[in-house]
Amino acid sequence: MGMTDPIADMLTRIRNGNKARFKTVSVHMSQLNMNIARVLKTNGYIHNYEAVKNDKGHPMLKIALKYPDAKHTVITDIQRVSKPGRRVYVAADQVPKVLNGFGISIISTSRGIMTDQEARESNVGGEVLCKVW
Repeated sequence: MGMTDPIADMLTRIRNGNKARFKTVSVHMSQLNMNIARVLKTNGYIHNYEAVKNDKGHPMLKIALKYPDAKHTVITDIQRVSKPGRRVYVAADQVPKVLNGFGISIISTSRGIMTDQEARESNVGGEVLCKVW
């Protein structure tokens, strides 16, 4: 049986791995998951990501989590906004800020996956996938 929401699965694995202080987490490979990981890396929330194959030969995305010191994590929380049962779309002039700019929203636009700030600069709206802070 297929997975209903692979983005939520990815975000949950990152959130759980972050709380358990794992160095890396593995998520299912998809172009969308890879683009979300690219945005997280560009904005400094993760160290790196790479495409690997698991022991059964299935493609996986290995994400290296980032920790500044022994007590703190870079990602305080990561939440899914748009879900399969309730899609959340915003216009270009209504792109939300997260914690007054201290966090980011990841938005799927017609120009690709980007942050809320990039969407405001490009004057495009789209589907709000998740919020990270």
